[in-house]
Amino acid sequence: MTGLVERVWPTGAGDLAQLHARCFEAAWSSGEIASLLNLPGCSGWACRSGTEIIAMALFRSAADEAELLTLATSPDHRRLGLADKVLTTAEKALSSQGVARIFLEVSARNSGAQALYLRAGYGEIGRRRAYYRDGSDALVLEKWLHKDGQMTP
Repeated sequence: MTGLVERVWPTGAGDLAQLHARCFEAAWSSGEIASLLNLPGCSGWACRSGTEIIAMALFRSAADEAELLTLATSPDHRRLGLADKVLTTAEKALSSQGVARIFLEVSARNSGAQALYLRAGYGEIGRRRAYYRDGSDALVLEKWLHKDGQMTP
């Protein structure tokens, strides 16, 4: 297995959609992912094992803010630090492009993802009641990459 994280382009949408389907009940199609990756400010990042994408993240950025749209790790490769590698690599790239702050939403029922984001430096700034189809709340998290022109630790 490789720990190398690479940028993914719209041509890789099919592989990203396959991983997304293994991770989420309401999976995004390859067409939806390709459409996102074709938009200005959207980027995808992935880690592969051979030719298979085993972890991924999609972001949308505008001006100095970005939103993490989705983060997924193959069920067979969880708890190996891959989501952290993908997230960290993408954050560094976004920071170099002038992004100062990243937002995301995570289900209040997803304690594993919450723990990952907490370790990565994200903090809760809000809650959207009954946001998800299962009735769970969405926690709104943020992480500052730059404050007052300075990189955060």
